[in-house]
Amino acid sequence: MTPAARIQAAIEVLDRWQSGTEGLDRVLAVWGRANRYAGSGDRRAIADLVYDAVRRLRSAAWAAGEAESAAGRDLMLGSLTLDGLDREPLAQLFSGARHAPASLTEAEAARLGQPLDAAPRPIRLDFPDWLSPHLDSICDAALELARRRAPLFLRVNLLRGDRAAAIAALAADRIVAESGPLSRSCIKVVSGAHTVVRSGAYRDGLVEIQDAASQAAADYAHAMPGETVLDYCAGAGGKTLALAAAMAGRGQLHAHDIAPRRLAQLDARARRAGVDVILHEPGQTGVLTGRCDLVFVDASCSGSGAWRRNPDAKWRLTGDQLAAYVQTQDAVLDQAAAAVRPGGRLVYATCSMLRVENEARLDNFLATHANFRAGRVPLVLTPLDGGDGFFAGEFHHEQK
Repeated sequence: MTPAARIQAAIEVLDRWQSGTEGLDRVLAVWGRANRYAGSGDRRAIADLVYDAVRRLRSAAWAAGEAESAAGRDLMLGSLTLDGLDREPLAQLFSGARHAPASLTEAEAARLGQPLDAAPRPIRLDFPDWLSPHLDSICDAALELARRRAPLFLRVNLLRGDRAAAIAALAADRIVAESGPLSRSCIKVVSGAHTVVRSGAYRDGLVEIQDAASQAAADYAHAMPGETVLDYCAGAGGKTLALAAAMAGRGQLHAHDIAPRRLAQLDARARRAGVDVILHEPGQTGVLTGRCDLVFVDASCSGSGAWRRNPDAKWRLTGDQLAAYVQTQDAVLDQAAAAVRPGGRLVYATCSMLRVENEARLDNFLATHANFRAGRVPLVLTPLDGGDGFFAGEFHHEQK
């Protein structure tokens, strides 16, 4: 596909996404199945165009001189303008030639390029107006990074090897990687990201895909060899496997999730990583009441810390949904606390940068659970720290 044809495909994907309720990944997958002539390189390029436009939805519309309800064509024009393309190269791409978008009009050209520094903060930094009070405490530089592409980070399975071994193993498959931030298990992929899951290092369980901040949150939990540990909201088990590595294969590791379908993925991942995990479906954690040295709760949240990876999430989020997340977070903390033994600890984490989901939940838990006290200073990360936005806080169960 030509660059212009890829832009036209991105326009079609954006229009479908805006007109429906499906996530970007789903819309891109549907487009790919309907257009099988597009090779893997084409599909990656189209996805990059689409994700860049959605990360910068409001600023792209502003740059195109359009209202915020801009169609896919305007979003692509605005996004490419933000990337530095001016009228002449845009006219070459928007030429009306075979498979290219329709020709750039004089009216469109005249509207392009409104200075972004004149835009209100929510437009300039790409978030919904209603979130402004929640993001007042987040600096512009962090939110600016949240509207850019995220690096690919991998977690080295320290039960299989160290960072140097993982970097060397990836290099054997022509994947260039280097030491990453925030965790001794973190490496950053410099090139070859799209082939990681086919690499020997991945197949052999030496590396897993996991953001640097997520790894830091698992490190913060400080799971230790010989402990009984429960990952209460395990999902597909990324942090479960990180906890397993910290336990060095000694102790008992349990994983629970409200969605058995997500939890089912953990079994194969654990085998690949060479660790044993006891899986618990909903309603099955009663046997752990008062037994765990550590209970880790990576609660469902707005995902505001991972907006650069899941940009459609910030445009779908509503005030009612945020309030529902907060209620769920309190309920999950209350449920998970029952598994903590006297003298044990409870760690609460979110991939959110919103205080209402983070510090406010710690305060609420302490106000309603007299048998717990605050632990260490919370871990508070934004994209300025090198990974996604993330939060983790600790409680200690008071011994009677």
